[in-house]
Amino acid sequence: MSATVCAADAEECWERRTETGAGARLLALGRAEFTLLGRNKTALFMTLIMPVTLAFAMKPALGGMDLSGRGLSVAAALLPATLGYVLLFGVYSNMTGAYVARREELVLKRLRTGELRDLEILAGMAMPSALLGMVQCALLVVLGSATLDVEPPDAPDLLIAGILIGLVVVVAFAAVSSALARTTEASQLVVLPLMMLSLGGSGMVVPLEVLPDRIASVLELLPLSPAMELIRAGWNGGADPGDTLKQLVLGLAWAGVAVFAVRRWFRWEPRR
Repeated sequence: MSATVCAADAEECWERRTETGAGARLLALGRAEFTLLGRNKTALFMTLIMPVTLAFAMKPALGGMDLSGRGLSVAAALLPATLGYVLLFGVYSNMTGAYVARREELVLKRLRTGELRDLEILAGMAMPSALLGMVQCALLVVLGSATLDVEPPDAPDLLIAGILIGLVVVVAFAAVSSALARTTEASQLVVLPLMMLSLGGSGMVVPLEVLPDRIASVLELLPLSPAMELIRAGWNGGADPGDTLKQLVLGLAWAGVAVFAVRRWFRWEPRR
């Protein structure tokens, strides 16, 4: 289905709604975006299949690392990383393309002429991918623990905090990244720097515990590193309270930076 038809459907779904409350407006836009997500086979593949596929692909590589000396097992390193794959492929990549498509088809411009506020537009569009990402993470936690014979998360509060901070960061960076792309095809390229940086440096492909301390201390400053460290601490337990507080502060700081960047550089008008 073409981007033009999808954009027209999104606007039609919105115009059929008559509610005026903020919650109703968010739900209306979220339902329209969920409909479009269900029709986009590529987005569904990236959201539902890619994280699991990448997890299976990385399992042999983790098996060749000296994880036992760091108090980790293959499953204990792989399962938190899989949640990171959901954030990157299921939310960040998908939302960047969605923001670009709606902008170039003038949907964002038309929505701003109605009752919707800017934040409601951005949040409403992100709602389906974010909710689907949270459901995926919950299923991976339950099914992964059962199939890989791993204990359930020791500190679920830290796990949830890491997922929520990660969602805010990737959604905000998706909005910022969309400003760099002229077309939906180009959006597949602009997401690569953050994806590669996060995969290689935020403990997804290679756990930070197996790296030299100096290198790990630098990589901990990357945008998704705090979220991944909280997820790993929530799953494996044993986190130092001071380190946990540090990761929470750093994660919230990155979320604040990303939100500021959205307010400063997000584009509502098509790039010509």
